[in-house]
Amino acid sequence: MRPVYVVSGGVSKFAKARPDKTFQAIVKEAYDYSIQDIGLDFPTFNSLVDGSVASYFSDHFSRQLMSGIMAQDYLGLCPKPSHRVEGGGATGGLCFQEAWKAIASGHMELCVAYGFETMSRVETWKGNEFIALASDVSWDYPVGGFYSGYYAMMVTRHMKEFGTTVEQMATVSVKNHTNAYYNPYAQKRHRYSIEDVRNSPMVAWPLTRLDICVMSDGAAVTLFASEDGLRRLEAAGAKVRRPLVRVTGIGRGTDAMRMADRPHVDYETFIRDYATEQEKDSDETRAYYKVLWDRGTRYPGVHSFRAGRTAGNMAYKHAGIDDPLNELDFIELHDAYTSSEIQTYEDLGLCRYGEGGAFATSGKAFMPNVEYDLDLEHAPLCPVNPSGGLIACGHPVGATGLMQGVFAMWQLQGSIGIHFKDDTLQVEGAKRGAIHSHAGTGTYVTVSILEQEA
Repeated sequence: MRPVYVVSGGVSKFAKARPDKTFQAIVKEAYDYSIQDIGLDFPTFNSLVDGSVASYFSDHFSRQLMSGIMAQDYLGLCPKPSHRVEGGGATGGLCFQEAWKAIASGHMELCVAYGFETMSRVETWKGNEFIALASDVSWDYPVGGFYSGYYAMMVTRHMKEFGTTVEQMATVSVKNHTNAYYNPYAQKRHRYSIEDVRNSPMVAWPLTRLDICVMSDGAAVTLFASEDGLRRLEAAGAKVRRPLVRVTGIGRGTDAMRMADRPHVDYETFIRDYATEQEKDSDETRAYYKVLWDRGTRYPGVHSFRAGRTAGNMAYKHAGIDDPLNELDFIELHDAYTSSEIQTYEDLGLCRYGEGGAFATSGKAFMPNVEYDLDLEHAPLCPVNPSGGLIACGHPVGATGLMQGVFAMWQLQGSIGIHFKDDTLQVEGAKRGAIHSHAGTGTYVTVSILEQEA
C-alpha cells in the first residue's frame, strides 16, 4: 500500500437546524474551507481532484434518493468518479477509509471525502424513527426499538456487571461539553456540572438528555493525497501545512444487528481472538479476566462492543501500536451516549473491560489546560474527545466521522489555534491520534490512526 496523507479539510457549523442552506450548500461550505486552507482557488482545486466518496446516512432526512450525486454536481466534480457509502453512525468513518483506499490502492492521487446530514427537515420524533430503522425492523423495531432504549439497556447491564455509576457517565458529559466550549464548530457550547447532567430530563433510565448526542445539520470534508498528489497540489501553488499528516492504520469490525444473536465466548476464546496484545502479555490481566469469567461475565454480552475491539486491534496492528493509552496522544471517539464512551474506553484497550467507569473519572481522558471543576485523581494522559465529541459538537451522521478526521488532522498539524481562533484545545506535542466511528449497537465500527510524518 502507498503512503496516504490527509492534506486539508473543512467542517461546517453544526447546528440544530440550518434552514439557510440546502444540504448541497452546507457541503460546499466545508468544501470551500478545505480549498481556502491550502490557498488554492476553486477551479484549480477541482481540476486537480481525481474523484470523491460521498457519505450520508439516510435518504429519509433529505427526502431525496441519490443525494450524493446532487452534492457531486453542486461541487463541480462531475463527471469524475464517485460513490456513496452508508453504514449507520459509522458512515463518516467508512467514508474516511474508502477515500484512504482510493489513494492507497493507486486508483487516485487526490480524493475528496465529503459527508453530510440535514436532520432538521423532519420533527424530532420522526428523526428518531428514521434512526430506529437501523435496527431489525422485523424483530426489534416493532417492540419499541429506539436507540436510547437500547443504550440504556446496555449500560444498565454494564452497571450490574462492573459497578459503573451514573456519576461516572455524567463525568463524560461534563468533560465533553466543557471541551466544546472552546470549539466554534460545536452545536452545544455550554458548561455543565455533574448535577446538571443528572437533573436534566430523563430519556431512558439511566440516560438523561445531557447523556445523549443531538440530531444536527452539518457537513465535513477531508482531502486525501498520495505523494504524487502532494506534488501535484504544490506545483499548482497549494500551501500544504507541515508537518504532514499520514494515515498509518485502519481497522473495521462488525457484529450481528440483533444483540440477542451475539454469541458468548469462553475465556480461552476471548484471550485468543479478542484480547489486545498488551492484555495477552500480562499475567495479571489474564488472571483479572479469568475472575470475571468465573463469576459469570460473558463476552461480548450487551455490555461491550465486539466490533469496536476488532476494529481497534486491526488498526493498532496496522499502525504498530501495542499500548494505545501511552502511544496515542488523543482520540476522537464516537460518544453518541456517555455510556458508549465508557464502553469504548474498554473496547479500544485504554483500560480493561469492567474498568471504563473508573477510567472516566480518573482524569486520564481529560485535557490538561481546561478547568472542569472536577476532582480528578490523575493528570491527563490521552485526551478523549478534545473537540467535545458528538455529545457537544452534534451528530449529523454522514459528517461525523469526517469531522473527527478533520479535527485530528488539525491537532497533528498543530493548527487548532488557527482554525478555532483559540488554542485551548490544542493537544501539545501531539504526534499520533485515533478516530473512532460506530454504528447501531456496535454493528459497524471503524478505527483509523493518523500521525505526523517523521
